[in-house]
Amino acid sequence: MQPSDMPVIADLHLHSKFSRATSRDMDVENLARWCGFKGITVVGTGDFTHPVWLRELKAKLTPTGRGLFTYGAQHFMLTVEVSNIYPQGGRLRKIHNVILAPGFEVVDRINAVLARFGSLMADGRPTLSLPSNKLVEYVMEISPDCMIIPAHVWTPWFSLYGSNSGFDALAECFGDQARHIRAVETGLSSDPPMNWRLSQLDGVVLVSNSDAHSPAKLGREANVLDCELDYAEMLRVLRGEDPARFLFTIEFFPEEGKYHFDGHRACGQRLSPAETRQAGGRCPGCGRPVTVGVLSRVDALADRPEGRGGDGRPPFRNLIPLEEIIAAAFGAQPGTGAVREEYFKIVQALGGEFHVLLEVPLDELARHTRPRVVEGVRRVRDGQVVIRPGYDGVFGEIHVFGGAADDERRAAAAQPAQTSLF
Repeated sequence: MQPSDMPVIADLHLHSKFSRATSRDMDVENLARWCGFKGITVVGTGDFTHPVWLRELKAKLTPTGRGLFTYGAQHFMLTVEVSNIYPQGGRLRKIHNVILAPGFEVVDRINAVLARFGSLMADGRPTLSLPSNKLVEYVMEISPDCMIIPAHVWTPWFSLYGSNSGFDALAECFGDQARHIRAVETGLSSDPPMNWRLSQLDGVVLVSNSDAHSPAKLGREANVLDCELDYAEMLRVLRGEDPARFLFTIEFFPEEGKYHFDGHRACGQRLSPAETRQAGGRCPGCGRPVTVGVLSRVDALADRPEGRGGDGRPPFRNLIPLEEIIAAAFGAQPGTGAVREEYFKIVQALGGEFHVLLEVPLDELARHTRPRVVEGVRRVRDGQVVIRPGYDGVFGEIHVFGGAADDERRAAAAQPAQTSLF
């Protein structure tokens, strides 16, 4: 039994080293290692359709007998994201869906079916010439203990509500199989309140996952559940059958996502929905149609005003990854030597990134790091950040520190440092 004071933190959508544009470090060993740094209890395997990755998973993971698997102390769930590309309603549809499965026998049967619709060896996230409703029908026939979750449902490309290749309604995409869609993934560019504005999602659980392509990105979004380390129990919560046990989601600030605003990356044009309307939907620089972002798309489909529809829904917490806070405090880039060294020092001393960001008292944190890092964590907890929204595939620019005092500090930091030979 997972103790009630130790909730399950689950990140179920990510990719292995066999997906395109993914770090070679996305293997079992590094996933387990970084989940320890982050404080992630259950992590998805990703890519279970890929034959080589599946063989590696079977060799390295140990079944718990409760639908999950372990590598050392880390728990894994069998998951995959697939890309469904097919014509419907006179348009080419491009929808990404996440599949959760309870065991290798079920995965083998799913793979045998999906292999008829695309090459499973070509990419860890396979492209399938299979309509989304048929995907759900076939998977649920194989095992009703599976779950299909439409992925990052608002991104302009490859999503349920995507402005370029998606649908206007859940039922339009999944037909009579919509009854099996019990959750949708909000994605990095939207947060729960944006989704609450659609009454069609009232009976659907809103989940959040990292969609990580490198270990350091794990947990940038996640789900916090009060349940046992048991696949069936987790599915009950994710399906909304025990809503009190879905404690909250961990969210990006949605403006930081790379499709929050409208815009045209080639011309460097970042537009709010109002600016897009004023420009007639075209780039002010070149006149081509802009990529319509998540905020505009939500406005177009919403049947409620902002701030409505959240009654009885699980709460959420907006966070910025600890490494980004440290980088801002140091005036450096995430992933550089000094930043990562400080990150490891903090999480190893205080018990994981989520514990640091959510719970550790600031005076305790101050005993292990610089005052400016402590101040950065405080600002993130209080939502005191400045963000230039992302657009057309460009991540938003997030500023933990801002104002005249911080500008002065940055100017001082830009001066040549005095060094010593000894």
